[in-house]
Amino acid sequence: MKLTQDGEILAENKVLILYLLNKLDQPITNDGLLRLVLSVMDMNYFYFQQFLLDLLEIKYIISFEKEGKQVYQITQKGIETLELTHDILPGIIKLKADMTFENELKETKEQESITAEYTPESENHYTVTCKINENNNCIFQISVFAGSREEVKKIVDNWKENAYRIYPQILNDLNS
Repeated sequence: MKLTQDGEILAENKVLILYLLNKLDQPITNDGLLRLVLSVMDMNYFYFQQFLLDLLEIKYIISFEKEGKQVYQITQKGIETLELTHDILPGIIKLKADMTFENELKETKEQESITAEYTPESENHYTVTCKINENNNCIFQISVFAGSREEVKKIVDNWKENAYRIYPQILNDLNS
């Protein structure tokens, strides 16, 4: 696909993004939206970013910060445009989007609900904050000290991979 040619393909990709955003009941991060789009259609990452910029510029979508992350949401103008242009999207793509949407959205929410961030305090002192969010509310948060970047990476990776196991264990220990 060439970004400078074939307006039909460009329009189809933008309508797909609007279609997926319209199905969401809440804002979604760039990574989450990209995962949803890629579950339906193969799209170059840089083209995807350009499509988002184009949709933002014409105010079909908005971007704002929520809980420290940049998220996207369709606007009323975007919904109205989607209603007029949804026929551009081939039926097979709509069907694939509808069939894979729920599974991909669930996986995306799970990945975004478990986060770990770090703040450097000095050269050998970092604060790592691990969180679990559910329904846009932080239900668990713990901050720990790390003495090196390597230790930070281990903590972050371990939390992201094992939060489902670590969280109940901590709660159990706290309640004993």
